[in-house]
Amino acid sequence: MTYLWLKAGHIIFVIFWMAGLFMLPRYFIYHQECAEDSPQNAVWIDRERKLLKIILLPSIIVVWVLGLLLSWQTGAFAQGWFHAKLALVLVLSGYHGWMAAYAKRLAKGERQLSGKSLRMLNEVPGVTAAFIVILAVIKPF
Repeated sequence: MTYLWLKAGHIIFVIFWMAGLFMLPRYFIYHQECAEDSPQNAVWIDRERKLLKIILLPSIIVVWVLGLLLSWQTGAFAQGWFHAKLALVLVLSGYHGWMAAYAKRLAKGERQLSGKSLRMLNEVPGVTAAFIVILAVIKPF
């Protein structure tokens, strides 16, 4: 029964985490489209900060804790598919960290990426999540 509760919690928080990873780049796009000295700029900075602190940070922590507990309980560390999945989760975690850093740069007025680049980066979590699900469900190796 513990396994099922861990798995359910892990899936729930993965959904929260992914929702945040999909939302934040869109926020960046809208943020960059407004003038730096406009009242909207401050609104976007606050929205990005809240998304990071209220949804993304707690979600990534719970995803990692429950995921590692699940892995330990099921012996997944000895399976090849799990190593590939873990590598992709590390990629998503790095992406999360990069986005948090970019939010800080945007708050300082540094707009380094174009809207087109941010739109392309918005695809990273979806593609990565698709491979993670395939690895976790099919366990190809």
